[in-house]
Amino acid sequence: MQKTLYLFQSGSLKRKGNTICVETEEAKRYFPVTGVRDIFIFGEVDVNKKFLEFTHENELILHFFGYHGQYVGSFYPREHYNSGYMILKQAEHYLDPEKRLQLSKQFVSGALANILQVLRYYQNRGKEVQQQLSAITDLFQKCTDSRSIEELMAFEGNARSHYYTSFNQIIDEEDFQYRSRSKRPPEDPLNATISFGNTLVYVKVLTEIYKTHLDPRIGFLHATNFRRFSLNLDVAEIFKPILADRVLFSLVGKKILNKKNFEQHGGVTLLKDQGRKLYLQEFEGKLASTFYHRRLKRNISYQTLIRMELYKLEKHFIGEQPYQPFVSRW
Repeated sequence: MQKTLYLFQSGSLKRKGNTICVETEEAKRYFPVTGVRDIFIFGEVDVNKKFLEFTHENELILHFFGYHGQYVGSFYPREHYNSGYMILKQAEHYLDPEKRLQLSKQFVSGALANILQVLRYYQNRGKEVQQQLSAITDLFQKCTDSRSIEELMAFEGNARSHYYTSFNQIIDEEDFQYRSRSKRPPEDPLNATISFGNTLVYVKVLTEIYKTHLDPRIGFLHATNFRRFSLNLDVAEIFKPILADRVLFSLVGKKILNKKNFEQHGGVTLLKDQGRKLYLQEFEGKLASTFYHRRLKRNISYQTLIRMELYKLEKHFIGEQPYQPFVSRW
């Protein structure tokens, strides 16, 4: 089974035969390249051309993060599964306003359906979230009836605003109270954790796109423009509630994550390295966990689920089967 390497210490990445050598001041560690899915680099890590060629040959993506944990960019090797036909079909769906809107609605409906499932889960456990459930259910229908991408995104944004207010009922923790959504920069521990989790989902989806025939530069809900990638942002909307948010609720609810895991820089609140490591441990556990997939009639992991969602998009683009987003049943 492949795994993700998370590097926090400063050092270097080198090729040693058919292995990845992670060298720091303290030690050298070796990882068979076939066992690594991608590498998340948080520390000051040096790489050379020889190593980048090695990652290219083995279809391995490097994701870089800044000192404060913000996503900087990725080394995205030349696509091995490039398909001119698939790129044309993606572009066709983007350039046709009706096709683009209908696909965007599917991304939003998947996101809101999973948000509603999360709220029902906690309502069944005694959390007072009926007000948010009602408001988001109403906005769900408005999203379905939207006549433009701009209108769709406005309704979706309102739904998420209601959803975030439910965090105070779900978490019920003084140090993680929701007041307003602040992204750049995050102003409190809750916003810092939400942003970090969302970023991980964006990047995980990007890794999986690389293993398909899809082009990550052609998005639909998130406009295709001079931004490097946008399709991963679309697909991530579906998974943020059931991955990032559930991990947040678990960590705070179990008091694994607390205010000691954050640091203040003026009006900016950031996760410390230890806090990021705690989050990543829980996040990787969630991705590796399995559930019974009714259509496939077997257990699959959430990591596999992301790839399957992308295969469904491929079938949609080539006209084989209309895309329907994954909706959690628990």
